[in-house]
Amino acid sequence: MDWHFAATAFATAITIIDPIGMIPLTVTTTTNCAPAKRARVVDQAIAVAAAVMLAMGFVGSALLGYLGITLPAFGIAGGILLFLIAIDMLFARQTGARATSDEERDVGENPAVFPLAIPMIAGPGTLATVMLLVNLAHGDVAKDAMLALAYGAALAITWLFMRGAARYMHRIGTTGVHVVTRVLGIILAALAVQFVINGILQTPLVHH
Repeated sequence: MDWHFAATAFATAITIIDPIGMIPLTVTTTTNCAPAKRARVVDQAIAVAAAVMLAMGFVGSALLGYLGITLPAFGIAGGILLFLIAIDMLFARQTGARATSDEERDVGENPAVFPLAIPMIAGPGTLATVMLLVNLAHGDVAKDAMLALAYGAALAITWLFMRGAARYMHRIGTTGVHVVTRVLGIILAALAVQFVINGILQTPLVHH
């Protein structure tokens, strides 16, 4: 088993989805929902996000090949995008890499698909990371299984936090959520830089 790949997959899945960061977002977007409806909204959001990530995992490699995008180039681009999200998490700065302010305000009667599933859970950074890790797995069944397990676990944890969002928000408080989000932001920033470094080292120009 490739423990380095497994650790990278789990760390990236948890930090990019940011389950604790979904607590205030869930409370805000479901504030007018009855408890039963709030539970359904969370279930639907997780299901839609999982389906989108799974689809991207299957078609990502073919899409990159069709567009002529190399893995190093995608690694560098994905690392830059993840770094923008890390800055957002660290400094509470709205970069628009995850969701714009207009998107966050535009909440309909059922916020499950938008904005909870897309772009808050399965946003550009998450999808880019899924595609990047799938390509790094190079079709290895064991690595693909680890990747699926990592994102499945991250979604399960996110579901638990979203289901009990109001209760957790009361116990942890806004300050607690911000502290955890910033710690995850530091980890995500380091992972983003590593993706960029790996991409640069893998480019043909560097080897020449």
